[in-house]
Amino acid sequence: MNAERLTFTNAQGLRLAAVLELPPDDAPAAYALFAHCFTCSKNVKAATHVARALAARGIATLRFDFAGLGESEGDFADTNLSSNVDDLVDAARFLEHEYDAPAILIGHSLGGAAVLQAAARIPSARAVATIGAPSEPAHVTHLFSHARPELEASGEVAVTLAGRSFVIKKQLVDDLEAARMRETVAGLGRALLVLHAPEDAVVGIDNAARIFAAAAHPKGFVSLDGADHLLSREADSRYAAEVIAAWASRFLPERAAAPEEASPHGAVTVHTGRGHYETDVHVRGHRFLADEPRKAGGTDTGPSPYELLLGALGACTGITLRMYADRKEWPMESVTVRLQHRKVHAKDCEDCESSSGYVDRIERVVTPVGPLSAEQRERLLEIADKCPVHRTLHSEVKVITKLG
Repeated sequence: MNAERLTFTNAQGLRLAAVLELPPDDAPAAYALFAHCFTCSKNVKAATHVARALAARGIATLRFDFAGLGESEGDFADTNLSSNVDDLVDAARFLEHEYDAPAILIGHSLGGAAVLQAAARIPSARAVATIGAPSEPAHVTHLFSHARPELEASGEVAVTLAGRSFVIKKQLVDDLEAARMRETVAGLGRALLVLHAPEDAVVGIDNAARIFAAAAHPKGFVSLDGADHLLSREADSRYAAEVIAAWASRFLPERAAAPEEASPHGAVTVHTGRGHYETDVHVRGHRFLADEPRKAGGTDTGPSPYELLLGALGACTGITLRMYADRKEWPMESVTVRLQHRKVHAKDCEDCESSSGYVDRIERVVTPVGPLSAEQRERLLEIADKCPVHRTLHSEVKVITKLG
């Protein structure tokens, strides 16, 4: 993925740090805005993994640090839910001015409450998704309930949250308790997707039920079975992102198809980032993933390069046989091609030119289906060797590599 580190200025004149995750082809289908959890940052696992997974599916996603957190300017003690909402509105304006207005708002935990509040002030937002969000923002005060007496007495108190020290002011609690979430959700006016883990020990699943019940249609609920509140496992955040991307696509405007000459036949763009071996492959507007199996150090989010090679040969074989059978008007109903690749000792390969080392061996089994004669089946087997990819693999191939 292509990640751009950015800064923008909020209404209070504070510079907020952000990262914009862009699709590899730099041609987003839409833009999304991600709000992180209470006292977290843009780099929390859920924010990072969800943003990158959305970018892999064509949705550029801006994740940023709220004022007073992470790399952003400001004092956390002076912030509250309302200031977070203001920051989200400022982030949306920044996106609209510099790129394109966000069509999707995503909020994690208290960030979910923030995007629900901010949606009314972001006209471009068509869809809102919450992950582990509280139905009442004041729910977060249980994190420092032990310090509540001192807070009420002095107006502020130092607390330790997630191993870090923060100063909490009474105005934060007052602001959280003043939020009217039921009315906000009922009047959202956008498509809403509620994602929540049944095992969430920080924000109980009953919060999701209340948000869902208050919302008008269109709305949906997704259970993140086995996940924790922070979506610590990458697989959980990736799943959440995939669901959000698929769901939100129904509410996004269709993009005009790119001219065919802009993406010539055979042109492929491949991008490998720092997340293990996961690789994005882009072909004429189509996107899919390549990876390595977990035993090879990958994350198994897609087929391996050799499996893609077998897929290319198999697809070419099937298409070639389909074309030939149609041209001959033979009664072939379908064809299945099974392939396997392995390396064998050259000395064990009777029909190989090499006599030492290893050679690549691809075994291909072609199974045509239909009332074909024995002669027709034999002829189809011969035609399989004439598919263009087969010929390429058997011809002299030169790969010219340059620095881009």
